[in-house]
Amino acid sequence: MAADGQPPDGGRPVSVQAPLRVLLADDERMVRTALRAILGAEPDMEVVGEAATGAEAVPLIRELRPDIVLMDVRMPEIDGIRATEQVLAGMSGPPRIIVVTTFENDAYVYEALRAGASGFLLKRSGAEELVQAVRLVARCDSLLFPAAVRALAASHAGRRAADDAARTLRARLSEREQAVLRLMTSGLANAEIAARLGVGPATVKTHVAAVLAKLGVRDRTQAVIAAYECGFVRPG
Repeated sequence: MAADGQPPDGGRPVSVQAPLRVLLADDERMVRTALRAILGAEPDMEVVGEAATGAEAVPLIRELRPDIVLMDVRMPEIDGIRATEQVLAGMSGPPRIIVVTTFENDAYVYEALRAGASGFLLKRSGAEELVQAVRLVARCDSLLFPAAVRALAASHAGRRAADDAARTLRARLSEREQAVLRLMTSGLANAEIAARLGVGPATVKTHVAAVLAKLGVRDRTQAVIAAYECGFVRPG
């Protein structure tokens, strides 16, 4: 997080002083109760709302404007994928969305990430892992569970990779931006990328922002998916 509270790779600024405002969307009341108890115990987090369906979640998110949404991927009426699409399409400065799922290789998870979710969280995750995930997505300078996101992107997108699409992506990016994108696909944070390339973190932040803008994506997760889908990076 920059000193001015701006996230390092674009997206909605998150205050460095105010608690992170979190909204819960899950059709299981017990799950919502457990999530509220865990997050509400953290001094830097505040649960501001709950929804039991995607249809309830979308207008509530627009009304309350949380920083982070924990979105169950499988819900009645409107599932987490469609809800994510509607939130991101209908808001300026939308929240960052973490989809919550039972199985990490679920095709629903990949489609939610493609729709704009910033990462995913397994329902079997422990309390500490949950809290760290919310903070990481708020900080937004690295991938949430990079190995799993990478595996999902590779398994679902590799079949659609095309040489001409990869050439188009390379033509859009400078050599340094290409290097940054490759390191982003490995899940490295800005400081780690800076160390690898021998430059300052501020320089990396600038390159990351340029990569996102040129690819037309809102965060690192979508950049990784785009890199795999066009064949810029390939499985293995």
